[in-house]
Order: sequence, then C-alpha cells, then structure tokens
Amino acid sequence: MDLKQKAKNLLRQFKGDDYALGVGILDEVGKYAKEYGDSALLISNYTYLKPVVDKVKESLKKYGVALAGNRIVRDAAPNAPREDVYRLEGYILNFKPDCIIVIGGGSAIDAAKAANVLASVGHYSADIEDYFGTGLVTKALQHNDKQLLPLMAIETSASSGAHLTKYSNVTDPVSGQKKLIVDEAVIPTKSVFDYSVTETMPLNLTIDGAFDGIAHTLEVFYGIDEENFELCKEIAETAIELIVKYTPKVIDNLEDTEAREALGLATDLGGYAIMVGGTNGGHLTSFSLVDVTSHGRACGIMNLYYTVFFAPAIEKKLRVIGNVFKKYGYIKEDLTKLSGKDLGIAVAEGMKNFAKDIDFPTKLSDLDGFNDKHITRALEAAKNPQLDMKLKNMPVPLNASLIEEYMGPILEAAKEGDFSIIKNLK
Repeated sequence: MDLKQKAKNLLRQFKGDDYALGVGILDEVGKYAKEYGDSALLISNYTYLKPVVDKVKESLKKYGVALAGNRIVRDAAPNAPREDVYRLEGYILNFKPDCIIVIGGGSAIDAAKAANVLASVGHYSADIEDYFGTGLVTKALQHNDKQLLPLMAIETSASSGAHLTKYSNVTDPVSGQKKLIVDEAVIPTKSVFDYSVTETMPLNLTIDGAFDGIAHTLEVFYGIDEENFELCKEIAETAIELIVKYTPKVIDNLEDTEAREALGLATDLGGYAIMVGGTNGGHLTSFSLVDVTSHGRACGIMNLYYTVFFAPAIEKKLRVIGNVFKKYGYIKEDLTKLSGKDLGIAVAEGMKNFAKDIDFPTKLSDLDGFNDKHITRALEAAKNPQLDMKLKNMPVPLNASLIEEYMGPILEAAKEGDFSIIKNLK
C-alpha cells in the first residue's frame, strides 16, 4: 500500500469524523462551527496566517457564525507563555463565545486549550499551575459539574499534533521551564488540517516540525507495552519513513504539495502515537531548553542520545526503526548482528546521518545560547513530580534518586556529541 494512503487509513481509524484533513477543506469550517452555536472566538496570528484566517472568516460568515467581540484575537507566542494563556482566558470570559476556534501551530493551540480550562473552571482554581499533571482538569470539571467550551483546532504547521491530543504545554518565561497538562478533556472537539497551508511555512519551522513528528512516534514506540506493540510499530514505521523520504523533497521545493501533505500525515501520526502511549526522555529534556531552541529541535537532538541509553531494553524496536534509516542509506551496518549499546549507537548514528544530511543540529553545543545551566535545569526538572509521567514512560525506568547518575551522562553526551559517555543501567 502507498505510504500516504496507509497514513490516511490509520488517521481515519484514530479520529473518524472528528478530524477533517486533506487539501482545500477550510471552506467547511463555518459548517462545523455552526453546530456549536452562533458565535466563535477566533484566535490566530493575522500576519503570515492572513490567507488562512480570511478563508475561515469567509466560511464563518457563509454559515452565519459571528466573530465574538467582532475581532480576531492574537494567538500565543512560541512555547505558549503563561501570560498569553491568562490573556486568552480574559477574552473568553468577556466575549462569551459559543465555541473557540484557534488557528496556528502547537503553541497557539496549547495556549487556547489551557485558556479554555481556566475560563471554564477558574473558580475551582484560577492558577494554571494547579492543572499541570495528569487528569487534573477532568477532576476540576467533575467537581464543579462543568464542561469546557467546544474548541476547534485548525492546524497550520506539520509538527506537534496539538490539534489531536490531550496535551497542553505551557511555559513560565521567568524560569524558562515548560510544564504539561495531560488530560483527555482538553482534546479539541473538532480538528482541521488543510495540508496545503503549510507551503507558506519557513524551512526551519518545517524541519523542526518533522523532527517533532519523529520524536512523538519514536518515544512512544520505545516505551510501548507488548499489547500495543503492533499498532505503534505501524504508526512509527509509517510516520518516520514519510519524514525521511519527503523532508529532503520539501527542502528542494518548499511548495511541493505532495511532500507537504506527506509531512502533515506523518506528524499527525505523531499525534496518534501520543494518544496510544506517552513520550519520555527527549520531551522531558526539551522542556528545559525552551530559551535556546524550538521544541522539535530539542527533541530531535536528545533522542539520539536516549536511543543509546535505552538500547539494551528495546532491541526489537531499534531494529524496526533502524531498518527505515537503513532503507534510505543512512545506516550501513547489518543490524541483525548487533545488540545492546552497539545496536543503539548504530541506529543513533543513522539518525544523526539523516540530521546532518538536512543540516539539522546533532548536539546541544550546536545551539546558540546553550550552557551548563541548561543541564542543571534539566536535571532538576526531571525530579519535579509534575513531570513524573515522562520518567514513568521510559523503557528504562528512572526515579529521582537515579537522575544524576544516569541522566547526567546522557546530557553530557548530548552536549559533546559523544555516545561513549552514556552510562547504561544494568
């Protein structure tokens, strides 16, 4: 079966009618919004996304849905700073829309999710800090017999899969630390992705998004249980091959619609993956690097080194992933003859070769502004109970007492680009 058709079948299996995907589907947004009422709070950037916003406005007008507050509300800055969450909450409370429509990438969508939470259950707790963790939004909703407003997420970049998932990442700009809401209540009511809109996305954003898609499928597959192994294997193989095959094509031509669609499908599969299992090491460390790089770039670097650390526990999975990179010439070794850390290094080297081929950084010291304070921050964050789910999702379980001994060398290896520094847990 064609790779893209395989991806579409998987996504249909995942979301059914709750997801509208393809090329040229923005005209339908007004029809979807009308199901929720007569007004919508429209959140978006209105500069580089103006063509998308204008199409959505036309569709809303066609179906008789008014803009709440008679305006477009500015979306969130990168990494969804918490002050943007509180600002968006204010618009929701003041304009009282029947639904929320957010147009943008992961940061915009995550901020809208979190703002919807505060606007709906803020009397339970008005502090976003109290919702970081797993299932705490649902707890608040049940306690107050409330529901979130319907939220339609219109994705514009192939990256995080935020339009499909139960995650909302929010950053404290003062500490430079990102934290996470994990709750099925924040899954968008309706998701829309017209893959053609990504043709206007800059090259760096496109590549970072591709590595974010790899990170989601890779990390979930590494940590998945045997019950869900076959499903996650199919998701990961399909998504990663789409990215490895089509990212160079997008680099050659940013307006290659076929390649753009392929990357959109791949990163959407990343969203599917994180609804089946959980991300782990790469994502955990990325939360402490928000002031020096994008989320996708941080995950893309760190997963090289977590691959080597996890290797003795995930040999069967490494051969699956390794064969994708081998198929496209990034691995020369016979993976059937390798095991343990040696297998992990071979697969990580293949991933590194792919990264270098598209001019993507492969170590933390490649990042402008990175220093040892980021390592200290990452180690402290790994001990935070609010991020404990990332440790629990690791195929090699760690707890707070093991962080310095084992995660410390992983971060040093990532800083230097030296896999030999990594210390495997026996």
